[in-house]
Amino acid sequence: MASTDTQYRLPTDVKATHYDVTVKTDLKAQTFEGLAKIYLDVVKDTSQVVFNSSELELGKAEITSNGSSFEQTDLAADKEKERIALKLASNLKAGSTAVLKVPFKGSLTSSMMGYYKSRWENEGKEDFYALTQFEATAARRAFPCWDEPALKATFAITMISREETVSLSNMPSISEAPLQPGTYDNDIASIVDALPKDEKWKITKFDTTPKMSTYIVAFANGPFEHIERHITLPLSGKQIPLRIYGTKDLIHQTEFALEVKAKVIPLYEKVFDVAFPLPKLDTLVAHDFDAGAMENWGLITGRKQAYCLDPNSLDLSMKMWIAAVQSHECAHMWFGNITTMAWWSTLWLNECAYSGIMGEVIIPDKIFPEWKVNSAFINVHLSKGLGLDGKLSSHPVEVEVKDANEVNQIFDALSYSKGGSVLRMLANYVTEEKFLAGVSLYLKANLYGNTETKDLWDGISKATNIDIAELMDNWISKTGFPVLTVTESSDSITVRQDRFLDTGKLEDKDNQTIWNVPLAIASTGEDGQTTVDRSAVLRKREQTFKVDTTKPYKLNSGTSGVYRVLYSPERLQALGTEAAKSKSVFTLDDRMGLVQDAMALALAGYAKFSAALTLVDLFKHEKEYLVWASIASGLAEIPSIWWEYPEILDQFNAFRRSLYVPLVEKLGFEYEKDEHPDVTMLRTLAISNAARAGDESVNAHLKSNFDHFAKTGDDSKIVNDLLAVTFLQAVKLGGKDEYDVVFNVLANPKTPTAASAAMKAIGSAQDEKLMEQTYDYIFHKSRDQDVLYLFVGLEANNKFRRKSVEMFEANYDHMYKRFEGNFSLSRLIEYIYRSVTTEEDTQKMVAFFKDKDKSKFSMTYEQTLDEHKAARGSIERSTDDVKSWFANWSSKL
Repeated sequence: MASTDTQYRLPTDVKATHYDVTVKTDLKAQTFEGLAKIYLDVVKDTSQVVFNSSELELGKAEITSNGSSFEQTDLAADKEKERIALKLASNLKAGSTAVLKVPFKGSLTSSMMGYYKSRWENEGKEDFYALTQFEATAARRAFPCWDEPALKATFAITMISREETVSLSNMPSISEAPLQPGTYDNDIASIVDALPKDEKWKITKFDTTPKMSTYIVAFANGPFEHIERHITLPLSGKQIPLRIYGTKDLIHQTEFALEVKAKVIPLYEKVFDVAFPLPKLDTLVAHDFDAGAMENWGLITGRKQAYCLDPNSLDLSMKMWIAAVQSHECAHMWFGNITTMAWWSTLWLNECAYSGIMGEVIIPDKIFPEWKVNSAFINVHLSKGLGLDGKLSSHPVEVEVKDANEVNQIFDALSYSKGGSVLRMLANYVTEEKFLAGVSLYLKANLYGNTETKDLWDGISKATNIDIAELMDNWISKTGFPVLTVTESSDSITVRQDRFLDTGKLEDKDNQTIWNVPLAIASTGEDGQTTVDRSAVLRKREQTFKVDTTKPYKLNSGTSGVYRVLYSPERLQALGTEAAKSKSVFTLDDRMGLVQDAMALALAGYAKFSAALTLVDLFKHEKEYLVWASIASGLAEIPSIWWEYPEILDQFNAFRRSLYVPLVEKLGFEYEKDEHPDVTMLRTLAISNAARAGDESVNAHLKSNFDHFAKTGDDSKIVNDLLAVTFLQAVKLGGKDEYDVVFNVLANPKTPTAASAAMKAIGSAQDEKLMEQTYDYIFHKSRDQDVLYLFVGLEANNKFRRKSVEMFEANYDHMYKRFEGNFSLSRLIEYIYRSVTTEEDTQKMVAFFKDKDKSKFSMTYEQTLDEHKAARGSIERSTDDVKSWFANWSSKL
């Protein structure tokens, strides 16, 4: 679905084929300048050349063709569309070539877009370095270019910098020398001549890249150190270096990230059967970074929380996160970089088809099978994708994108999580082996090209002999997903599909899509063995399938389907009873799916909330961490929705303690280095939930460890996996002394884990003066990249939820300007408003934004309003049911 709206796309009269880009970085002055020398093929006769540029001061452009200079009559800037039109006195002729030279200057801002500065503390003094972040449309902020993913070209980067710094780019450097006559071209003489004469500068030239999109071009300059390994590639037998760069305060924490990279790159090459095309792969860890990480070809970049792990501390959750991020970005070296979406409408091809399903499931499972990442996908991605797609204001995975204002908004749970879940469902249906074979065929057919969804379907169709486009189109091109309602006879089930909405209210006009639904029906035979029918597909509104309903059965075996299943209350209880058995016929993934479906259907009003709570209570002897994680996620909706109902919260916390305290008593507080990851993660989950539920003994233990740290500065008693809940409870239950200790950690964090824990904790204070300090820090002193963590902390503070909205609105103009071009803006709107959901809250939100420009967060705005409606619906439908269930439960104690 490539956009054809020329209003938002560059003219195709000329095509850039190669860029020579020279950039001089002045870290002291916090500026950069350079020259873009761009080689063009002239496709049509034209008297103007139109390209992208934003926030740059451009010098006089020159254009030559066939040895002749073309006189420039005008240089017109369209600030809104971020374009420059270079108008010429005569036509460039179709079939000819031309060279465009454009000098440019810019400032190294802290915007985390384009070529920007990042701040760090160097031996007690503030210092800076510079790096790029171009996705989606910010290459134009660093140099003039044709900044669209389909307009691929080759790039040769040259960097001028102070001698003591390190310069990096996508390719290896082919030369580096002190800057002196003879080391540079005359084209950049004006840049060199302006350099301070009393300082030593150098020029670094990098090799030419393969054909690639502008958004994955990258360069950086600063006082970087690095660690390194070499790997042998399995297809070519070549040895290439893998490095991680960072400042000296971070580099010692990146060994694990390098280890993961060294393991996954050979695996990707082998699985895809396509050689890794670059002679090196670097990663740069940054103190300031908008997204988690970025797949620049040959020079991955990312925030320190995505790459840094304290080598002297247990921190399993951080270890798993780093592995997922590193593997995800490495998958992009093939998918997204070699083969690239034709336009942002098919962003999902980059983020789900490859880096999601490959980078976070298939490949990590080969390296860390003990982590059960395929099952974890259900909690991490399937649940998240269905959560957003259940809203009336959702959008298709493949969504039309016209305006650049829309691009950042679609980096969401639909492009990532739902898209990845759809492909996981497809892989489960056709088998992983055939799925991977199809993906490899797709890649080989489109090397260095641009693709649309049809190209992927064609590749998998060839590998499976199935019409994949017919099977899967509605999952990608239509909004929403189905809820399957199951009715039974003794020897069959009738399955009906309707669109699921989290408000539970469905009008006929919103229920027009019929999906092809792989049912994966698990049934039990006479011998007690379970078989799964993967051939059953629901292709109509309603169909009947042969199943012996006198024995245990379940749809969506393995929870690979992108849908919810609604059983009768009796069948759900029977399923829960069977699933809770120690030797159940239902798998780990099945139990996770049962819990998630039950909670989602209850919240939306398809089933009673009491039925979901009964199912959870049946699982109180569950042993698997991932099932408990599903339970915790589902139960967290109760305090999120009924946060102004103290009677329900008191009963809920008592119920939560009954679930988690026995786990704490069983597992204890001590973490063993070689224990199974399930044990580690379950202990952390149990302690965290018991503490938040108000268990006195658990909170006393956490407080004791915190007090020791506060008095001595020794944090050895606080395991990294428990830092977040320890800091949170200390601030929430304590006063100024505890707050000051945590705030000091934020000011001087030992590790990124400690920094993140402190950021989330300072928003939990219950004292107004302490919260004023938190607000002042957030709105005026925090790093831009940290604001999301801080907003997560604010959202969890029931006492100050509405005060947080007031403070955000009072600082809105400042925050909008601060984040208007970043991925963060939409998420800030979501986090601050989604939990204040009364009709009055909604009306106030609508009134506040009535006259505001919402173009950069319009999707999130509508989704948040839908979230308000869903929460109010849950309260209206289920409050009495929830109260009654808790009262009945507590009476049995």
